[in-house]
Amino acid sequence: MPKWLKDAVFYEIYPQSYKDSNNDGIGDINGIIEKLDYIKSLGCNALWINPCYDSPFKDAGYDVRDYKKVAPRYGTNEDLYRLFGEAHNRGIKVLLDLVPGHTSEEHEWFKKSCEVDRNEYSDRYVWTNSVWQGIGGHLYVSGEAPRDGVYMLNFFKCQPALNYGFLNKTEDWQKSPDDPACIATREAMKDIMRFWLDHGCDGFRVDMADSLVKEDDDKKSATCKIWRNIREMLDKDYPEAAMVSEWSNPQQALTGAGFHMDFYLDHHGNGYNTLIRDNETPGGDHSFFKKDGKGDIERFLKDYLPKYTESKDDGYISFLTCNHDTPRSSFTLSPLEQKIAFAFFFTMPGVPFLYYGDEIGMRYQQLPSKEGGYARTGTRTPMQWNHDKNMGFSTGAEDTLYLPVDKSSDAPCVEDQLADADSLLNTVKKVIALRHEYEDLQADGSFEVVYAKAGEMPFVYKRGNLIIAVNPSDQAASAPVECTPSEIWKIGSVAIKENAIEMEPQSFFIGKIG
Repeated sequence: MPKWLKDAVFYEIYPQSYKDSNNDGIGDINGIIEKLDYIKSLGCNALWINPCYDSPFKDAGYDVRDYKKVAPRYGTNEDLYRLFGEAHNRGIKVLLDLVPGHTSEEHEWFKKSCEVDRNEYSDRYVWTNSVWQGIGGHLYVSGEAPRDGVYMLNFFKCQPALNYGFLNKTEDWQKSPDDPACIATREAMKDIMRFWLDHGCDGFRVDMADSLVKEDDDKKSATCKIWRNIREMLDKDYPEAAMVSEWSNPQQALTGAGFHMDFYLDHHGNGYNTLIRDNETPGGDHSFFKKDGKGDIERFLKDYLPKYTESKDDGYISFLTCNHDTPRSSFTLSPLEQKIAFAFFFTMPGVPFLYYGDEIGMRYQQLPSKEGGYARTGTRTPMQWNHDKNMGFSTGAEDTLYLPVDKSSDAPCVEDQLADADSLLNTVKKVIALRHEYEDLQADGSFEVVYAKAGEMPFVYKRGNLIIAVNPSDQAASAPVECTPSEIWKIGSVAIKENAIEMEPQSFFIGKIG
């Protein structure tokens, strides 16, 4: 396990939307370098950069055309190598986004795989034996290649599925995961990882990590075996390199597959969903952090605690404020509600992730789809730095911007919030600083529920010798505690009485025991 993860706080950057350094309206690597000091000032000591590889951008870069080449709109490979070095000079690690399940249809591997004559890439993708033979239960494309066969898709039409085999074979064209062609696919992905690690990358966020072997069993055992093989390579040759999975099943991803971290993603009805996006249940939004949501912490704990208990010795669950695939929390939460929610995320076990712009409460915008974003597009708008042209994102012409900036008169920006001691930005900075200061708040610190009752507030939990209480509701609440903690930090009004904690509406408390 990489030692640096114990005190890691990640910042996710959507590169085309962070900072434009050459005034073409699209964010780039040199723009990220310009803002590394800002990222460090947040307390974030690690980055996850969404795909920056060469791509036709039919899925915003998740359709990779060349894994070893930086997309020209972002700069050059040398620019990315320089980013690694500049980040390391500031004590910041950098993860790239690895897309192992599919490539772009424009990738050279796929072009060769489409050829009629057999070659080393013929089985790099999933093909049937005939153009008239479909693939039951999966999306596929027919009639667009000279080769006689149809090919499987992993997501959009532009993303043919790489071939890692089928665990439960039902057709003669399906290969076993241990077939030499499937092993070659795995080894090709390891080669890509080594390329970037050798140039200074610190690891990878892995897209759709559970999607490799098709017709896998319920435990994803064949897919886990592939990742275990990759983990062995990392442990041997790159022991400080880290991997975080887009899996949201820590028992499989951490314990089974050997990932170091697994995202606690926003799946309808799971524990994370009940906290900030529980707006699809009857009767309105019952998110726990909505002041009038009448949320139930037991719904969260019922899902979270088994996952945490069963996987905590193998890796870290990663809470995230949002990511490039989900509506920003500001879509449903007020700034005060966000403060309390983020304080919770950054004081929980595991390794947390902050999505760019969430620290200032950037808004989700209803926008037409861009590069396959569809409903996700509104979460990918340019970072808002100040009230200069294009909110400080770019000095280029407005009509060249990757996406429009928030034109509201009260659009949040970094400059304004830095000047406001009570801003969301300064709240985020404070709680991250506390996480670095107190080892009990870091990834490995113990977690114990002190007080949690269905339909009641507050929720109280311990991290080592620290006690944390949260009352996101619009009603005062109190809870018994078997100690009298000394205050470290709080949001709102909180009173510590003998063996009790009394909390005013929308309050948060961190105290030390003894």
